[in-house]
Amino acid sequence: MANAIRELTKCVSDPSPAAYKEMLRVIKFTVDTADYGLKIHPTHISEGMEWKLLLYLDSDWAGDKDDRKSISGHILYVNGVPVTWSSRGQKTVALSSAEAEYIAASEAVREVLFVVQMLDFMQIQVEMPVTIHVDNMGAIFMLENKSSNKRTRHVDVRYRFVTDLIEKKVIEVVFVPTKENLSDGFTKNVNRDTYQAHTPNYVRPREYWNKEFEEAKVDENEQSYGGDKVD
Repeated sequence: MANAIRELTKCVSDPSPAAYKEMLRVIKFTVDTADYGLKIHPTHISEGMEWKLLLYLDSDWAGDKDDRKSISGHILYVNGVPVTWSSRGQKTVALSSAEAEYIAASEAVREVLFVVQMLDFMQIQVEMPVTIHVDNMGAIFMLENKSSNKRTRHVDVRYRFVTDLIEKKVIEVVFVPTKENLSDGFTKNVNRDTYQAHTPNYVRPREYWNKEFEEAKVDENEQSYGGDKVD
């Protein structure tokens, strides 16, 4: 829904019938999924264990039909729990899909640094390097190489700090197929199959969590009473 809301915010000052119709679709979606909740089901953490951060990012090159700027999207997981996500238009026009992904990476990595600093303030150790999932090989090459050529030297220097973080082993960039990129729906409208495949990684229906809670309660009782099931 983040991508749809991003589109609607562009029409606040000058709404159109098409925007109104889109707003009604968003409201209907909200009502239809009112029983869904955020996936807060962290992986097992023992005392002294480092917390694991995973970032998925994506971009839709020239996705804004009004000014042909690209759309950036990302979602950050901490121990399997989505904690931050974003869908926003880029401030500059990217000349290629790789450049758009490169810019999206620089924006998303700043969010990672903020979360790492916040956890450090709470004296929680984070597993380093933080893994960044990208589905564009051209962008990965740009991120991992400092050398510039006539195709990349125009990219603003403020985006180059990501390469420094890779060299310092703060982050690592790995390729992920587009079908497995969990941030795909934050940059564009996706089809039903993609939506159904990715949704369980964000939210789950209430009955699912009720079942998980009951199973966890049973397991806790069995452990407390030497393995005998307690009704």
